[in-house]
Amino acid sequence: MDAEKLTAGIEAAARRAGAIMLSASDIERKTSEKEGHGNFVTEYDKKIQAFLFDALREVLPEANFLGEEDGAGNFREEYRKGYLFVIDPIDGTANFLSGFRPSVTSIALLKDGEPYIGVVYDPYDDLMFTAQRGKGAFRNGERIHSLERDLAHSLVDFGTAPYYPELQDLTFALARRYMNLAMDIRHAGTAAWDLCLMAQGSIGIFYELKLEVWDFAAGALIAEEAGCRVTDAAGLPLTYDRKTSVMAASAGVAREGCYLPADVLGINVKN
Repeated sequence: MDAEKLTAGIEAAARRAGAIMLSASDIERKTSEKEGHGNFVTEYDKKIQAFLFDALREVLPEANFLGEEDGAGNFREEYRKGYLFVIDPIDGTANFLSGFRPSVTSIALLKDGEPYIGVVYDPYDDLMFTAQRGKGAFRNGERIHSLERDLAHSLVDFGTAPYYPELQDLTFALARRYMNLAMDIRHAGTAAWDLCLMAQGSIGIFYELKLEVWDFAAGALIAEEAGCRVTDAAGLPLTYDRKTSVMAASAGVAREGCYLPADVLGINVKN
C-alpha cells in the first residue's frame, strides 16, 4: 500500500484511540500494577490497544503486531521481515492516572525491521505528529524542524527509567551535569512525546537510559525526520529488537558535539 494512504489510516486510528482516552472516567479504580516500580496499567491501556490492533488490521492486514499490553513483549525473528506495527496505546500511563498532561498514543510501522512510518497523537491538545522515512516530519500537517541553537541556549528533557532502579544514579548525575551546560531541565513523563518535542524544536537534548521499542519507535523516526540525531547513549544506531537507551540531540547540539554521557561524565553507557 502507498505510504500516504498507510499514514492516513494510522492517523485515523490514532484519533479514534485518542477519543477513548478522552472518554476515560474513574481511572484509578480501573488501574492495576505491573512488575517494576511505578509501572501501572489501566483498563484504558488495554481497551485502546485492542481497538488499535483491530483498526490497524483493516489498514494493513498482512502486518504483525507488537504492543505493550499484549503480554508478548519479546521481539520475534519473524518481525525482521515484512510489516510490524509497534504500539504504545497510552505512553505516559502515570501521567494519565494522575491527570498530568500529556499522555499520547504512539504507533510505529516497521518495514523489514526498520521504522517506516511514525505517528504520535496527543488528544488533549489535538496534536498529531507524523513522519514517513525520508519525507520529513509534520505536526498537524505542517513541516517541523529540529532546534538549531547550541546546548547553552537549549532545554534538556530526560526520562527517569523508573522501572530500573540501578540506572537512577547515572540518570540523575547526567541531569545534574546537563543542568550546568543547558538553559534548564525538563521531564514530561512520556518518551514518545519527548521525541516529538525534539522534532518541533522545543528542546536540545532528550535522553533515557532504558526504553522498550514501543516507547521510542515512532518518536525516534519523527525526531530523525525533523533533523535530530537519534542514537543510543553510546552514540550507536538504535536497535528495534530489544530494550535500549535513547539519546536525541537537536541539529544545533549535534553540530556542537560533546553531549553524550561519555563526553559529559566520562562514562560510555552500554545497553
